[in-house]
Amino acid sequence: MQRLEDIRKEYSRTSLDVKNVSADPIEQFNIWFNEAMSAGVPEPNAMSLATVGSDHRPSCRIVLLKGVENNQFVFYTNYQSHKGKDLDNNPFCALTFFWPELERQVRIEGSVTRVDDYRSETYFQSRPVGSQIGAWSSPQSSVIGNREILEERVQQISKRFEGATKLPKPKQWGGFQVAPYMIEFWQGRQSRLHDRIVFTLADGAWGTHRLAP
Repeated sequence: MQRLEDIRKEYSRTSLDVKNVSADPIEQFNIWFNEAMSAGVPEPNAMSLATVGSDHRPSCRIVLLKGVENNQFVFYTNYQSHKGKDLDNNPFCALTFFWPELERQVRIEGSVTRVDDYRSETYFQSRPVGSQIGAWSSPQSSVIGNREILEERVQQISKRFEGATKLPKPKQWGGFQVAPYMIEFWQGRQSRLHDRIVFTLADGAWGTHRLAP
């Protein structure tokens, strides 16, 4: 068995330079995201979401990006979940995308607001019916005694909305949008001398810098 400390990979796919990236980091993100999709990266919209709760302790989990709208990164969740409560109490977060097939990652830091109910409901009703029922059924992040409790709730909600293809959005469910003030593009290079280009927002304008690896 390979020892943990011996696990390593050399990155040599390509390079990244300030002169080769868009002056708009959102546009640059879209370029990389489309390249990740074209390369067949599994779940290219999967991203880690880091939040800090009222106890000042960080928490991190994987969620799915569901849109880049008005220069903001959008995802959806239960507002009563751990992350939902964190973001309501402390409306700042960090996101990270990792696309190992392209030897790339993108880090984002930004402020967070809720998506309006109309947009949230429009997206909610575009989901498969099973996912809509699941959102109604799960008290996300709450302690439950067993899985049978969830299955019973699914049966109850299914019966309540029997035959419907579009359920009303639960009040506790909706979107968050992240307005970035920092976006870093990371391209793996050999000998751990990775390329890092960071965009920072100041006075409404993006500045660009190279960071040491």
